Amino acid sequence: MTTDRGKTSIADSVVEKIAGTAARQVSGVHELGRGSARALGALRDRLPVGGSASPAQGVSVEVGERQAAVDLDVVAEYGVSIVDLAQSIRNNVIDQIEGMTGLEVTEVNISVDDVYMGESSEDNEPRVQ
Repeated sequence: MTTDRGKTSIADSVVEKIAGTAARQVSGVHELGRGSARALGALRDRLPVGGSASPAQGVSVEVGERQAAVDLDVVAEYGVSIVDLAQSIRNNVIDQIEGMTGLEVTEVNISVDDVYMGESSEDNEPRVQ
């Protein structure tokens, strides 16, 4: 964004973090990212020095001078309407990015890669006794 008083540039990583945080705020989103990225994030969470998963996990963006496009990989909670979830994510991501950066969001593409079914107690208990 260029004005008569100077130029402002916003890094892709900033927009990725805003989009990831906005998506995670929507009820019904369990996590962002595909299987391998989520596995690495879970491993990082267990390390004493690792900290939590990146807010940009599962997010990719293209940022121009005045516009941005966002791609999200989402794991939905079981039982939610995926159509409604996608629209809520899209609305929140657009509102947050446009409000914080002044960029026009041209599209938010959402790929629902998995459905979270809850913690399974069967994994911890033997099948036979």
